[in-house]
Amino acid sequence: MKLGFIGTGEITKAVVIGVLGSKIKFQKIYLSKRNSKISAFLTKKNKKIQIEKNNQDLINKSDWVFLAVTPKVGNKIIKKLHFKRRQTIVSFISTIQLPKLKKLTKNRTNIVRAIPLPPISLRKGPIPIFPPNKKVKRFFSNLGTVIEINDEKKSLNFWSTSGMMAPFYELLNTLSKWLISKGVKKNNAQSYITSLFIALSESAYSHSNKDLSILVKNSQTPGGLNEQAVRSLRKLKFYSSTDKILNEILKRLKK
Repeated sequence: MKLGFIGTGEITKAVVIGVLGSKIKFQKIYLSKRNSKISAFLTKKNKKIQIEKNNQDLINKSDWVFLAVTPKVGNKIIKKLHFKRRQTIVSFISTIQLPKLKKLTKNRTNIVRAIPLPPISLRKGPIPIFPPNKKVKRFFSNLGTVIEINDEKKSLNFWSTSGMMAPFYELLNTLSKWLISKGVKKNNAQSYITSLFIALSESAYSHSNKDLSILVKNSQTPGGLNEQAVRSLRKLKFYSSTDKILNEILKRLKK
C-alpha cells in the first residue's frame, strides 16, 4: 500500500509517526512539500518516506490519499487535482462536507472523513470516521479507537468537540504556571499536572459505560476542595460557557 499526504502539518506528522509505530504494512509514504520542516523531519524517520514537490505526482503514485490541508487551501487546490477512480481518499478537513468533497474530487464512492488528533502518534485516542468504511476502519484500528458514524450531521458534533483540544492543553498550561508562580520547579509542575490528568482521564475512560456525572459526585466531599472548585466554576458559568463555545463551533461547521 502506498500512502500520500497532501498537507504536512501537525496532524499529518502525528498520523505518519503513528503508522511507523504500528503494524500497518506500506510500501511508500509520499508527503507534499508544503511544510518543509515537518517533511524533512519525517523523511529521517524512515527510508520509505519520500517528499513530492507536485501534488498531482503524489496522487498518481498513491493508493490512498489523505487530505490534510486547511479548508481554505482545500477549496483552492483540490478541484484542480485528478484522483484515480478506485483511489481511497481520506479527508481530515474540518469544514468541507462529503457532498462537496465528492464534487471537488470527482470521486463518488471512496471518500471518508476522519478526525485524527495528535495522540494518534501514540496510537491512542478516538478516531471518528464518516461514512463507515471497512478498509478505513481496519487501517485506523491500528492507530486508535475507531468510531463509525452513519450520519454526517451527527459527525459534525464530534468535529465540534475535537475543537476543545487546545482549551484542554491551555488548562494544563494554566495549572502548571500557577504552581510555578508558587515556587514549584517547572519540570515538577508540568510532570504533576500532566500525570494527574492522565490518571483522571484513564479513570474516567474505565467508567465511560456509566453516567459521568457519577464521577463528578464521587470526587467531591461535603465542604471539600473539589466541591468548592466545582461550585465556583459553575457560578462563573465555566461549564455553560463550554456549551456555548461548542454550539458556535458547530454552527461554523454547518456552513
